[in-house]
Amino acid sequence: QVQLVESGGGLVQAGGSLRLSCAASGRTFSSYVMGWFRQAPGKEREFVAQISWRGSRTYYADSVKGRFTISRDNAKNTVYLQMNSLKPEDTAVYYCSADQRTTWGPTDSWFEYDYWGQGTQVTVSS
Repeated sequence: QVQLVESGGGLVQAGGSLRLSCAASGRTFSSYVMGWFRQAPGKEREFVAQISWRGSRTYYADSVKGRFTISRDNAKNTVYLQMNSLKPEDTAVYYCSADQRTTWGPTDSWFEYDYWGQGTQVTVSS
């Protein structure tokens, strides 16, 4: 089992940047595919990005491709989401997630992930 704690959210103006972090407990962090999702008020949870066990492969939602970058540091048990050129429509609670899968494949379905953090609020003002 793994516990996830997000940080780094906040209020930023449109065009600005934020970097989210997600710290994981446990010794098996590198055995998880990690993902970021977001949920805006009144909307369903939406896939943002996904990264493979060692970070060699990534997958992004079209809405963030070219603006967001997911990365991980297995020595620090941490996954990051660098968000640039933020837009008001990026406003949401951002969730970190972990998946115990053993084969790679782009997965944008939240129910495929096994563990979740509590979320961190990102607000982008226009």
